[in-house]
Order: sequence, then structure tokens, then C-alpha cells
Amino acid sequence: MLTKTLEIPTADGRADAFAAFPGGGGRHPGVLMYADGFGLRPVLREMARELAGHGYYVLVPNFFYRHGPAPVIELPAHIGEEARPALFARLMPLIGAHTPARALRDADAYLRFLAARPEVAGGPVAVTGYCIGGLLALRTAAAHPGRVAAVAGFHGPVVADEPGGLPGFLSRITARVHLGHAASDLTPAALGELNGVLDAAGVDHTSEIYPGTVHGFTMADTDAFDPAGLRRHWDRLLPLLAGTLG
Repeated sequence: MLTKTLEIPTADGRADAFAAFPGGGGRHPGVLMYADGFGLRPVLREMARELAGHGYYVLVPNFFYRHGPAPVIELPAHIGEEARPALFARLMPLIGAHTPARALRDADAYLRFLAARPEVAGGPVAVTGYCIGGLLALRTAAAHPGRVAAVAGFHGPVVADEPGGLPGFLSRITARVHLGHAASDLTPAALGELNGVLDAAGVDHTSEIYPGTVHGFTMADTDAFDPAGLRRHWDRLLPLLAGTLG
């Protein structure tokens, strides 16, 4: 396994990023991975390594790069409930400043970067994301329907009545989609409404609540972590990628 710390030229500067990919040469399908609201940190690097071990070039950008290199704020080794209020008091203004227009400018840059890497195979890519990264993944897929073949979002803020017109941008997605929702984030009724919107938009999707989980269940450095939820995430993500990227 090889890893690199990189800088990606964007319209607004240079985004620091982490990449993991198999050793031994050759070219591998590209996967763009968006972090959760706590940003790029060791647990995301470990998840990128895990995914790269299945034969992918995985790129994890610091989408907060306008505010500094990752981590943009100091994070404890384990993020417990008592630390969250102070952390989110500092992070929410950064998340709010990451407007859809900024996110789409950055997505253009990230996909151009992947296309230019000698380790990345030609053809379509996949995008996956966690928490706010799940919404960024969907927006990236909608903006690049000819480039993104698969998109996955986990415990993301994706609901049927999202301000700004979720149904409108969903209709531009041609990728296969998987959404894994935390049980604490979405009721069965809300899931039914969301899946109805996905159906109406013609999105090829699976969208389900992961039993017994709370928001952030994939993140092993938080008190929301659920090992069974993380396993279910890999059980859904890996077949999706294999079926679309090979």
C-alpha cells in the first residue's frame, strides 16, 4: 500500500489532500472520498487505506482548505459527547461557508486531479462521503453525470425536503447510488419520502436505515462509532464499486 500527501490546485487556492493506492505499479479506478464535518484526520486516512486495499486509488481532500491545512482545528484523539459542543461551535461556521458553489468548484478540481494522476485508470470514478461529505458526494455526482458512475453517502444530511431543491439536483445523477442512514437521523416515514423522491428522479439507488445506529456511526474516533454499522457500510460500498468500476 502506498500513501501520499498532496496539494490540489483549485480555483480558490490549493487543497491539501491524502491519497492511498495499491503498490506495484499499474492504474486503478479512482475514488473521491469526502470526510465528515470533523474533516480530514487519521481515521479518514485509515478508511482510505482500507478501501485502497481493494484495488482503488482513493483521494481524500481537505475541503476546509480555505481555512488552513488539516486538521483546521485541534481535535482530541477520541471525540466524545462532552467535546462536541465546543468543536461544532468552531466547525459550523466553516461548514456554512462551504456553499454549493464553492463545493462544485472544488469538485471540478478534485476530479481533474484524479484524471491526471498516472496511477488512476481512465474511465469513470466513484464518490463516497460521510456526514456533510455524503451531501457533497451527491452534489458532485449530479454535476458530473458523465464522469461519476457510483456514489455513496453515509449518515449524511440528505432528506426529501432539503432547502435548495434536492429533487432538482437528484434528477441530474446518472450514477448508481447507495445511502446508508443512521437510525437516529431518519424515521422510516422520512426514509419512505426520500426514497419516493429518488424514484421520481429516476435514480438507480438503494437507501436504507442501518439498524441501531446514531449519526457518525462509521467514525471509529467518535463515541457514535458502531462496528456493525461500519461492517454494513463496507458490505454495501464494496459491491457498489465492484459493480460500477470493476
